[in-house]
Amino acid sequence: MNHDSSSHPVIDGTVRALSKILWSYHNLDQEIPEAVDLILVAGSHDDRVAEYGAQLVLKVSSRFVVASGGFGKITAEVGGEPEAVRFRRIMESRGVPEGLILCEDRSSNMGENIQFTHRLIDEQQPASPVARAVVVTKPYMKRRAVATALKQWPGVEWVSAGPDLSFEEYASADVPERRMIELMVGDTQRIETYAAKGFQVPQEIPSAVTEAFERLVDLGFTRFVER
Repeated sequence: MNHDSSSHPVIDGTVRALSKILWSYHNLDQEIPEAVDLILVAGSHDDRVAEYGAQLVLKVSSRFVVASGGFGKITAEVGGEPEAVRFRRIMESRGVPEGLILCEDRSSNMGENIQFTHRLIDEQQPASPVARAVVVTKPYMKRRAVATALKQWPGVEWVSAGPDLSFEEYASADVPERRMIELMVGDTQRIETYAAKGFQVPQEIPSAVTEAFERLVDLGFTRFVER
């Protein structure tokens, strides 16, 4: 695999077409139950995840709601408050009752989101274990989120959910298109490498996805690709 990159890869129609292949692969469309035991809203740089999480909490019955996240790849660069603290505030501003959301503010990646939330729920001494759960994340993170959750917290029926946005709608002033593509390329690599390391359950990777990933790497979108 060629991981050479230019400092400023150009985003054109070819890059967007390749990126949409990755987007479609990662953006799982799973049915969300009417009632679950846990809604885990995974923190990130994108506040729309918190806004969507609030909508879900107000619609889906759940015994526990957790905002999870300390500082990840992007938020660590800007500092400020932990992702979970910011997400809880956003969710409460969107109508989620104060005091409902538990806050896990130490995790720095999806694996820790799941692990630390598991410990937090255990500390609540629930009358029965968590059996059904939703992990809320960015659209292009859905596949890796649920694959991670199934590995890190087995015995739970996990589904993933996220803002209902298309590839064309997703990029914004706060979420630049280039960074979105770079993160998606990195996550595509992790679907394979993290399964091999035992961090998440294996996922089938269609040849079209592998080819799109390789071409984007060759074009220089390697900021989050592990060498």
